[in-house]
Amino acid sequence: MSQYTITVMKNEKPKPKPESDQLAFGKHFTDHMFIQDYSREKGWHNPRIVPYQPLVLDPAAIVFHYGQTVFEGLKAYKTKDGHIQLFRPNKNMERLNKSNDRMCIPPVDEEFAIDAIKHLVHIDHEWVPDAPGTSLYIRPYIISTEPYLGVSPSSTYQFIIILSPVGAYYEEGINPVKIAVENKYVRAVKGGTGEAKTAGNYASSLKAQEDVADEGYAQVLWLDGVEKRYVEEVGSMNVFFKINGEIVTPALNGSILEGVTRNSVIELLKYWDIPVNERRITMEDIYQSYLNGELEEAFGSGTAAVISPIGELAWEDKKMEINNGKTGEISKKLYDTMTGIQYGTEKDPFNWVVKVK
Repeated sequence: MSQYTITVMKNEKPKPKPESDQLAFGKHFTDHMFIQDYSREKGWHNPRIVPYQPLVLDPAAIVFHYGQTVFEGLKAYKTKDGHIQLFRPNKNMERLNKSNDRMCIPPVDEEFAIDAIKHLVHIDHEWVPDAPGTSLYIRPYIISTEPYLGVSPSSTYQFIIILSPVGAYYEEGINPVKIAVENKYVRAVKGGTGEAKTAGNYASSLKAQEDVADEGYAQVLWLDGVEKRYVEEVGSMNVFFKINGEIVTPALNGSILEGVTRNSVIELLKYWDIPVNERRITMEDIYQSYLNGELEEAFGSGTAAVISPIGELAWEDKKMEINNGKTGEISKKLYDTMTGIQYGTEKDPFNWVVKVK
């Protein structure tokens, strides 16, 4: 049994809920939020669910000046029979604590964090949309709150969870997206914070993404920060390539985020006896396999988009149209199976699903 008791203050003025066809990604927020405080004297304490509201922070709070913060992203899904379920929340909380360790933030109780998520989702269960492809996005995050203009870990923090009903992350949905390989900017290097889910990683990616957006590219594919040869990940997704019948994905190396969906894809491929290899791979390798007619599919994986086929890769002055710009067989099978498990229409042989109500 948890050492914590969550107090609840209900929102007496519920907001109108958006229609399912009006759901963008991350634009709407539910009636309640979870907050828990931390101090060196008390540890994590005072967990509570309160009406969704602005935060009050000192202008000198460390989070504003030195970026000591981490976050996670997962979803709640409504099944056809009206139940609500989560997908592998234990992996997200495990990764949250890995990010905490890298950013000098005290660890959270992972089991309690999942209980807090379930409690909050249960209270706001009417916000879980049921239209095809929609879900309730869950954003747990931790911010450093001590007012201090000094480069050192904060002595106080807040652990916060907010909820957002969402539609598709990419406008293209399961249709292939266009990705540009980034050669100028660097997102992360081994020994940096690339494997932590921290805000600065994403802020540093904005310029590259902005530069290619006008050319119709949904995201950039990052290369390693030292040689700029080795494939790492897409801004919001891990990346996979099907080359001559084998699925290849960059090996975790300290600068790549260990995606929950990435792990799930690898487990599914092994379950289906499809060859999958985690290794270093260069853009030269990718391009040569394209010229040889061996680059059969490419796709990204992530909580937001689940599986996103890549129909075109632009690298330097070269453009690679993959699988004639169409969704590949493996991409579709992975998407259908993963979403089937998440929405309860497919069997869950891995016990990935956690029931909320």
